[in-house]
Amino acid sequence: MKDVARSQKPVARIAALIVLSSAACFGALNPVSWTLSSGVSKAAPGAMIPLRLTAKIDDGWHIYSVTTPPPTIPLKVSLGDAPAHVFQPAPEKKYDDALAANAEFYEKEATFVIPYEVKKDAAAGPLEIAAQVRYAVCDSKRCLPPKTKEATFILTVDATASAAPFTAPAGYIDTAAPAASAAPKPAATKAQAGGMGVFLLTAFGLGLAAIFTPCVFPMIPITVSFFLNDRGGIRQAIVFSLGIIVLFCALGFGVTAAVGPFGVVQLASNPWVNGFIALVFGAFAVSLLGAFEITLPSSLLTKLDAASRRGGYLGTLLMGLTFALTSFACVGPFVGSLLAASVQLKGLQPVLGMASFATGLAFPFFFLAAFPGYLKKLPRSGGWLARVKTVMGFALLAMMLKYASNIDQVLQLNWLTRERFLAGWFVLFAMAGLYLLGLLRLEGVEPGETLGISRLLTASAILIFAFSLLPGMFGAPLGELDAFVPAASGGAIGGRAAADAGPEWMKNQYREALDRARRENKLVLVSFTGYACTNCHWMKANMFPKPEIQAAMKDLVPVELYTDGTDAASEVNQKVQDEKFATVAIPFYAIIDPDEKVIASFDHRTTDTAEFLGFLKTRPPGTLQSSL
Repeated sequence: MKDVARSQKPVARIAALIVLSSAACFGALNPVSWTLSSGVSKAAPGAMIPLRLTAKIDDGWHIYSVTTPPPTIPLKVSLGDAPAHVFQPAPEKKYDDALAANAEFYEKEATFVIPYEVKKDAAAGPLEIAAQVRYAVCDSKRCLPPKTKEATFILTVDATASAAPFTAPAGYIDTAAPAASAAPKPAATKAQAGGMGVFLLTAFGLGLAAIFTPCVFPMIPITVSFFLNDRGGIRQAIVFSLGIIVLFCALGFGVTAAVGPFGVVQLASNPWVNGFIALVFGAFAVSLLGAFEITLPSSLLTKLDAASRRGGYLGTLLMGLTFALTSFACVGPFVGSLLAASVQLKGLQPVLGMASFATGLAFPFFFLAAFPGYLKKLPRSGGWLARVKTVMGFALLAMMLKYASNIDQVLQLNWLTRERFLAGWFVLFAMAGLYLLGLLRLEGVEPGETLGISRLLTASAILIFAFSLLPGMFGAPLGELDAFVPAASGGAIGGRAAADAGPEWMKNQYREALDRARRENKLVLVSFTGYACTNCHWMKANMFPKPEIQAAMKDLVPVELYTDGTDAASEVNQKVQDEKFATVAIPFYAIIDPDEKVIASFDHRTTDTAEFLGFLKTRPPGTLQSSL
């Protein structure tokens, strides 16, 4: 044992020398000196005088302004225990290589002006005024640890002295002005723009898919023949298509006008809205399964049909409107899905989604009017249309279950658990597959009918999907599907125990997380999330459990703030997000220090692990990065 102890002594001495050498090296670097002065040497009690806090900065180094954006540590000045009211000169604004971000900074020399009020009971004679300044200093390659320095100035208190009223220097910025402290709204990101493109392409694809429904497909030859028998067939087809687009855009405008752009975001998690959508989908589902038929009032359709027969472009436009209304029994589920998806987005998304959907629905009519030879290549109407209708009915029952699950999660009832939800989806999709195989007798499959290759392959694909849900009932992750199904119970995420899924998340405990971070000398990772937010579910199930993400979170205190619930906590969290970050979008992530200073923010779902890892590794200037 003595030999071991003896052998450890040189190692300990070397380690101590390294630490002392490092401290001496950093201690020797002091590229900024501070002085406090004033153009007024004497002042009466109660007078306001201008203090000048001047920084002399060595060549190659720079300090940051009071108003510099994250991830920088801004300049902070205090007089005694109170923050000082600082007027700063216009800073230089450009990309900072040391931070890999835009910043506001000063080089060589900067003078800050601070109004200081002499206490009314100040005794005559010399008065020492001390200003404490905390700042970060960097060069082009590195940042030193944040420093706190004190500068003093001796003022003579003289009741007979007179001083001019304080005025802000020309060209200086009042850092206490509201514009300086307001949180900037996050700009649209490439990911969000990409998400918009995917949404519109999906809407267009659903419009094309709606063609192959029993209400639409049989109308194609009749309608196109009408265009071909009339002069100016292509122009008539364009007007007809516009009639379809006008009706569905009106639906999108109605949703946006009714609730406004921010109301649309909140609708996604509203239990009443989700309940209404679930009931509508349920009604469409049982109708498609043959329980009853959904039709519009015959008087309305008769009047529109009569108006469309008057001919001309107006008649063709009305014919397009009539067609859109009569087809609503079959295309309604597609429309409902799009509107339900768009309420999770913002602005004119419902309008744009409906325009894209209607364009996809109208495109085949225009295409066949322009190229009538393709009419002969269309498949004939028959039993396959009835089969499409029945499979759509099962799919809509699955969608109804999804919106019922949103209600359960927002109200935190825990009735429709992950296991029960997946069991319901398994049964519904398995029944659709068995129906196509002829093992479940419903309309569209006749006894003894030959099973075609296309029907066999479609049934196989549906059954494969149904059976792939079974592992999720026993805690296994489901990948992309985890965004749409309830989270596993017992604190598991995508089938992984909480202990294996990274640091434990605090829930709706914003202040407690700040206190814990202060005690443990850590930063806080705030996740603004939602019970019914699919993108939030995806990030929690697929991004956060990754080993590299877990490792990056070890030095953070993670807290989830739910904003879409019906409880008081959600209202408080909404207020924090709106006031602190000027946004209501979810998911939204931010790294803040215990004093609520924003270090970095991330405002979208991403599948790029490196991108999200870079965000998690963001640290204030002067702290050691995990990549160093």
